[in-house]
Amino acid sequence: MIALLELKETLKSFYGRFAAPVDVMVKFLVSLSALMLMNGNLGYLVKMKNPLLLTGLALVCAFVPYGAISFLMGIVLLGHIYSVSMEFALLTGIFLVLVALLYYGLQPRDSYWLILTPIAFALKIPFVIPLLAGLSGGLAGVIPVSCGVAVYYIMNYVKQNAGVLTNDAAVDITEKYVQLIRAMVTNQTMMVMIAACAAGILVVYLIRLLSVDYAWILAIVFGSISQMGVVFTGDYLFDVQVSPQEMILGTMAALAAAGIYHFFVFAVDYSRTEYTQFEDDDYVYYVKAVPKIVVSRPDVRVQRINDPKKGRGGGRKESEARL
Repeated sequence: MIALLELKETLKSFYGRFAAPVDVMVKFLVSLSALMLMNGNLGYLVKMKNPLLLTGLALVCAFVPYGAISFLMGIVLLGHIYSVSMEFALLTGIFLVLVALLYYGLQPRDSYWLILTPIAFALKIPFVIPLLAGLSGGLAGVIPVSCGVAVYYIMNYVKQNAGVLTNDAAVDITEKYVQLIRAMVTNQTMMVMIAACAAGILVVYLIRLLSVDYAWILAIVFGSISQMGVVFTGDYLFDVQVSPQEMILGTMAALAAAGIYHFFVFAVDYSRTEYTQFEDDDYVYYVKAVPKIVVSRPDVRVQRINDPKKGRGGGRKESEARL
């Protein structure tokens, strides 16, 4: 345990010194992962298969805010879909514009959830994002996470129906739009997963704010249970096909990721909890103080007794050297 706490302090110190380059590297890796995800699941935009263009775009994203990254990823996504169906690209574009107007114009700081959610779904660990969003943010995180789920299933729909979308020129344009809208709105799997993610964020956020011991751990556990409960309910009511193995592995990965985040962000010692009370002219305050678990990094010192250059008798004690 001490070794983990020392590692935590070392990483915090490292990030404090190199925050800017670390943030740039994280943005680059997230952007590159999102671009590779679109290439792997869609791949209809031939120009984006060029490794140099792919890396260059990810490098540009590394130096812009997450809101701008979401905008660039949306353009790339529309390019892939447009290569298959102009009509579906138009509907997707309208959806992304609505998301930008309703949310990102007011609170763009959570834009990374819109990017990370499809990546997590593609990696078969969808329940990680709701737990982290509930622990690190507020209820507003439901919006970008839900939109991220919708983006993932939009990509899935295009991938599975590319042939139909490309070869339906004989269908009336109005009927085509109606079919596309109906196909997305009636996607029961997408709706169940959106409900599961929203329930997870809601439960985690509400429980972690409670003034009880181990609130964050309880939030992680009950958040995971709520997500699984929604999925099982959807499977029972709507016959949503979800692989039990993927659900179990995804839940275990979510618990592990949330546990690591809890350790690095909110590690406290409940055995040393203190209660205090004070008042002013208008209120009486009851305060519960829980100290964080902090350990100082080992400070290794080496002291030289003899100076080898001056011989055994002429040694002089040197100043302490810090390793």
